Amino acid sequence: MNWKLVALIFAALAIVAGSLMLTKATPMTAATEMFKGSLGSPRAISGSIREMTPLLIAGLAVFIALRAGLFNIGVEGQLLVGAFTCAVVALRAPGPTGAMLGAVSGMAAGALWAYPAGLIKAYRNGHEVITTIMLNNIAGYLTSYLVAGPFIAPPGDYPATATLGEATRLGNFLEGPVAVNWAIPIGLLATAGLALWLRYTVSGYELLAVGANPTAARFSGVDPARVVVRSMLASGAIAGLAGALQVLAYEHRFYADFSPGYGFDALGVALLAGGSAFGVIPSAFVFGALSRGGIRLAIYEVPKGIVGVILGLMILIAAAIRYRKVKTVA
Repeated sequence: MNWKLVALIFAALAIVAGSLMLTKATPMTAATEMFKGSLGSPRAISGSIREMTPLLIAGLAVFIALRAGLFNIGVEGQLLVGAFTCAVVALRAPGPTGAMLGAVSGMAAGALWAYPAGLIKAYRNGHEVITTIMLNNIAGYLTSYLVAGPFIAPPGDYPATATLGEATRLGNFLEGPVAVNWAIPIGLLATAGLALWLRYTVSGYELLAVGANPTAARFSGVDPARVVVRSMLASGAIAGLAGALQVLAYEHRFYADFSPGYGFDALGVALLAGGSAFGVIPSAFVFGALSRGGIRLAIYEVPKGIVGVILGLMILIAAAIRYRKVKTVA
């Protein structure tokens, strides 16, 4: 038994319990209410699945970059430009065709937004963390300006585009007490496709090789610069798809402050998933369920930030377990 790991887990539990006690809520009460808010009823489960959707797809965007040895902090900005572009295009071509064009346009916008960071990393060795963070700010300010100005919907009293028509929206894949939108099957198919691509294709092998050791990959005949650019384009495209599906499935328009931080939470989703693309699915659900459950804690005057504390400690423990496995193998 690894006593250091056990001590870390107990320390994490103590931090969470202490934080809750400072808010005058007992750990048992908080756990019970979070369960009720996330999984305690069909409505709660539907809400958790809704919260999971953008985290699943944005988590894939971060995951593919990580496997290429890149840390794409810019998923938030790529998601925003993808969502905005999707809304604008879908409004001008209503119906199923508009939905398809909106999704494709959102992916293209996300990819183009990630492209400069990929080029700078590949050919000037500029760190992608810096460039993508700066691009996040530009994306946020640019989309806020556009939706408050040229693309604002009449009468213009709120910075938002017009609302998509019923025919353009993505409906529910599963109706009933637990509603599941078609965005979830799309996300699951994207996960399976990414996993198979990484495992069975030459380009997937090249991406993994560059992520593991760029120098060794170069001596194997792989061009690391080309792989880096392609990886950032793919990551940006998936992030743009996350924004597009959020518009088509749930929000049905774009507005100022569209994302509450899905792109940043996706970093934790990908890190918690480890080295498996399929690991993004349960990781995204955990994040979504905790986020949904945190809303119910507000009734007991518990700040929603406690969810961030819990998620951060979970990632820390998962990283410690992963490090221990790597060290054991080595």
